[in-house]
Amino acid sequence: MLNSKIEQALNKQINAELFSSYLYLSMSAWLENKGLKGMAHWMRMQADEEHVHALKFMDYVHERGGKVVLAAIDGPKTEWKSPLEVFAGAYEHECKVTGLINGLVDLALAEKDHATNAMLQWFVTEQVEEEAAAQEIVDRLKLAGDAGGMLFMIDRELGQRGAPATPAS
Repeated sequence: MLNSKIEQALNKQINAELFSSYLYLSMSAWLENKGLKGMAHWMRMQADEEHVHALKFMDYVHERGGKVVLAAIDGPKTEWKSPLEVFAGAYEHECKVTGLINGLVDLALAEKDHATNAMLQWFVTEQVEEEAAAQEIVDRLKLAGDAGGMLFMIDRELGQRGAPATPAS
């Protein structure tokens, strides 16, 4: 059974993951509007992945006898100056999510909730991958600069990203 502090914190994280999904959908829409279908696809897959993360947290709360409570989600940013700004924003957002996950780990340890701590370790590892993936794209976009051909190549490559795995029930 989850204690109330952990349950409340996990519910906040569910909403944070849903906001992440919403943000990445907004980024996807902006990229699509700019004719960057590959980058838009990458962001859409990222949005799907964040939705899967929210479901993973929801499933865990239910498995532990807790109650999932969804709250309103703020509207995400809708305008960027460039694809580089979009992906830099994604990287910054992933760093923020990493901080949220680390805070949950700290709380689980303080509350001596070993089951929650164990579950969160998957997210700790996931955040390392999330930050690295976004940073790699930022670095490549910086190298490409204003070279349209390079941007086209990056766009085409990012369009190859596959769909995220769904959480185990």
